[in-house]
Amino acid sequence: MTALKVAALLSGVYLSIVAPLSFAQDVSAKLMVCGACHGADGNSTMTGSPSLAGQPKIFLENNLIMIREGIREIPVMKGQLDGLSDPQIIALAKFYSSQTLKPEPGKRDDGLYERGQLLSKQALCGTCHLPNYVGREQMPRLAGQREDYLLHSMRQFTSNNAKGRDTIMAASLYGMNDDDLKAIAHYLSQAK
Repeated sequence: MTALKVAALLSGVYLSIVAPLSFAQDVSAKLMVCGACHGADGNSTMTGSPSLAGQPKIFLENNLIMIREGIREIPVMKGQLDGLSDPQIIALAKFYSSQTLKPEPGKRDDGLYERGQLLSKQALCGTCHLPNYVGREQMPRLAGQREDYLLHSMRQFTSNNAKGRDTIMAASLYGMNDDDLKAIAHYLSQAK
């Protein structure tokens, strides 16, 4: 490394210590970290990681704050939001809610899809998440979400392991078996 590169590196370190990052730089830096799992534009391609693009802003704000405060425990998120202010959380939520969801559903299984559609109607999922499942206010968008994540979330609700999340979901899914949950997850991941 040349002396000039070392000097530039050291001055960058010095400036980051002396002059804290601006609000916009902090949010941009956090978006880069979030993008590693949730995708740069909020469209996740990582198994088990939800897409955040197109989620309702209030839903994102609430969940980010609950994660930051330790109310909603997600082991891989532990510490990721520490030190972020409410305005920074709101900026992150605004960014992701304004992104377009670009679902990449797997191959459609017509039988599973139809069963999931019927079960979703019977469970009245559209009452809170809207008939087209795009979510609203504090209710998440389900349409086009990753199938693996939808199934994981519903399994958490049915096993009472969805800490920090709306308990009405456990009641909504009561009596459903794993095959039912798989059908619903398949249907919702395919919904647009």
